[in-house]
Amino acid sequence: MSGDMSAFFALHAGLPRQGPGLASDVAWACAAAGTPPDGVVCDAACGPGADLAPLAAAVPEGRVTGFDLHLPFVAEAALVAPVGTRLCRGALVSRDGLPDPVSLGPFDLIWCAGAVYFEGIGAVLDHWRHALRPGGAVAFSHPLTTGAPDGETRRFWEGGAFGDDDALDAEIAAAGWGVVARSRVTPEGWAAYYEPLLARAKRLKAADIPDLRLPIEEAVQEAADYARLAPRVTYGLRVVRPV
Repeated sequence: MSGDMSAFFALHAGLPRQGPGLASDVAWACAAAGTPPDGVVCDAACGPGADLAPLAAAVPEGRVTGFDLHLPFVAEAALVAPVGTRLCRGALVSRDGLPDPVSLGPFDLIWCAGAVYFEGIGAVLDHWRHALRPGGAVAFSHPLTTGAPDGETRRFWEGGAFGDDDALDAEIAAAGWGVVARSRVTPEGWAAYYEPLLARAKRLKAADIPDLRLPIEEAVQEAADYARLAPRVTYGLRVVRPV
């Protein structure tokens, strides 16, 4: 992603989700973690709130907290969040006085779709071990390649040399955590992200707004690159606990 971030967010505003995934991924993670019906759970980097309802469904007697660094996403999340959801602006790891899972918790489960890698697995998990109740878990999705990283996959991941499942598990182990369950985001999960994005890009392209031309081109190219590179690039799903 390059160019003006305000143009990027203008393109992405109003989308149901900001990355690949499905409600069934959330249900799988909660079940794998053994999250109790009265559990306290967190959606870290919740975006516009697509995963808040499935989290609430997993803890019908519990409580859900969601946060995102981008305030407009928090506002969008508030429009779709189940009644009783606590929402705020926050960070994965505290900065600039913003809350994070440690100050907002403790939690039985922290769910984070496609954002942990921005801070790094080691840094996030080291911090979040202080945000869990006894027996609590973290579940997250993370970029993967299904073979050794190469030039094409690095370009898709914007320079990130993300490895395969074994490399991801090794990084988790190096942080002092154990893998409880593993899976991957399905092609349907990717379609749930790209289809609304491409539909919005098509409508905005017809309006021919100069400041939006570059992010529209980048979004269309990214979707085409994914279609060409799948399944060499995907998201791994992990449920982990401190060792």
